[in-house]
Amino acid sequence: MYRTRRLATLTRSLRLLRSFTYEQFRPAVFYSGLARDTRSLLDALWQDTTCPSPSGLTGRAVLDVGGGPGYFADAFADTFYVGMEPDVSELSAAGLSGYGAVRGDGTHLPFADGSFDLVYSSNVAEHIPNWRAMGEEMLRVVKPGGLVVLSYTVWLGPFGGHETGLWEHYVGGEFARRRYERKHGTPPKNVWGTSLFAVSAREGLTWAESTGRLLTAFPRYHPHWAWWFTRVPVLREFAVSNLVLVLRG
Repeated sequence: MYRTRRLATLTRSLRLLRSFTYEQFRPAVFYSGLARDTRSLLDALWQDTTCPSPSGLTGRAVLDVGGGPGYFADAFADTFYVGMEPDVSELSAAGLSGYGAVRGDGTHLPFADGSFDLVYSSNVAEHIPNWRAMGEEMLRVVKPGGLVVLSYTVWLGPFGGHETGLWEHYVGGEFARRRYERKHGTPPKNVWGTSLFAVSAREGLTWAESTGRLLTAFPRYHPHWAWWFTRVPVLREFAVSNLVLVLRG
């Protein structure tokens, strides 16, 4: 994991942390930066685990499960990139076009077995009730020997409540939702029990290990010297804000 660890610096962690402040009111700024970072991370993982080529994912077939309105497409312009999103309003939210966009359900991917070299999902698992089914589908559509990368926000981490607050979700998801609505006068984008669910680090690791295909797991936004958090029960639930699961196809 040499290249992936080299990427995971404190400078990168601080840059990503600062960018989170733009998510709600300047999403293009936030997501474009996140897209570039995601591409760098996936290139590093591909070279570390699959093909140590300087070209990385160039020319490969890549599926982005829950790709939203296409903010990530530019970062993957040199690949055969397909962004899949279930919500038609989300697909058109940014007014972007000219890339491979498919409307579909992550738990029933509309693709044949072994269609993609790399299949990834970023911050989707916590927004669907049956994320394990999505993970199984990602493994189904990846080519043998390819790579599946599933990352998600851990519920008990500081960002588990998303826009509903940094501490309110520790009291409970419903409490956090009601407090947000009282404060802002409108429901949050991510509604507890409907579009936001509690997914623990333990659940993700248990599922990934049960497949027999887990290669590695680490905190996405932490510097590499803090990756050991993932190995410590209880601590990882609070300290690993976003867990990355890397599985072999």
